[in-house]
Amino acid sequence: MTQMTFARAINAGLRKSLENDPKVILLGEDIGTLGGVFRVTDGLQKDFGKHRVVDTPLAESAIVGTAVGLAYRGYRPVVEIQFDGFIYPAFDQIVSQVAKMHYRTQGAVKMPITIRVPFGGGIGSPEHHSESPEAYFTHTSGLRVVSVSNPQDAHTMIQQAISCDDPVLYFEPKRRYHDKGEVDESLDPGSALPMDKARVLTEGADVTLVAYGPLVKTARDAATAAADEGISIEVIDLRSLAPVDYATLEASVRKTGRLVVTHEAGQSGGLGAEVAASITERCFYHLEAAPVRVTGFDIPYPYSKLEMHHLPGLDRILDGVDRALGRPNSLSGLEG
Repeated sequence: MTQMTFARAINAGLRKSLENDPKVILLGEDIGTLGGVFRVTDGLQKDFGKHRVVDTPLAESAIVGTAVGLAYRGYRPVVEIQFDGFIYPAFDQIVSQVAKMHYRTQGAVKMPITIRVPFGGGIGSPEHHSESPEAYFTHTSGLRVVSVSNPQDAHTMIQQAISCDDPVLYFEPKRRYHDKGEVDESLDPGSALPMDKARVLTEGADVTLVAYGPLVKTARDAATAAADEGISIEVIDLRSLAPVDYATLEASVRKTGRLVVTHEAGQSGGLGAEVAASITERCFYHLEAAPVRVTGFDIPYPYSKLEMHHLPGLDRILDGVDRALGRPNSLSGLEG
């Protein structure tokens, strides 16, 4: 086991994929000489050459369009979108081409494209640099969407995504890039937990708390804090946002009878709404209370001085737990 940061774990996973498959090619803005804005690809161009770690123009639509052409020719392109809000110029390519090409050609063409997206807030940046656009893509059939929350998954799941024949959007919580954790670099991605499976992180009996990406750490902190008051929270890291591992969620909610879902994205039309509705359909007679969503507010991303009021934190998640348990609380007037 090796201690490494979240960002370094992704770097190590990319390095392994480049070593193991000569058809893997990285594309993105400033990912070569600079090593990326967050230095996630640091050193890879030096070791693998400019023909495999390609600095592209500032043109997201062209970057993803080039990846489509490479996939047609049998390559496995890995695209970096520099910031979450920069993905919108590539939206047409992703939704109209990447997601549909396999179906359109009746299986003749595969799109083994991985699109890395640093997402979420908490770094003091404005809109276009702190957004959570995942719901746009979970709504699009033909795409796999995953979000990692810790260095081990970051290392393993980037390799799983690259080796997958389906297009994968790989959402990285940028505020966790410097978090450290133990990583088993020798772990075979093929024998690890599949990337479309959720993971139960903390077992509990009173409430199921579902999170992904940047809020998994906050959810675990909430479970620790609630335990001091005798509340037992089962924390689940969703990991795969499309498809969702409903079997794991359903088994948990059948046990606890209560569900809280949290994410940084706004509440309306967010993934939490889909999870809440689906679990209600599947577990209606096991639920002791309506599912609760704890999310970002339905507003444009705020200025840095206000972002910690916008992002779900420990207090708001614990308030959501109280609401699910029917306990009195002081934040009940807040939406999300």
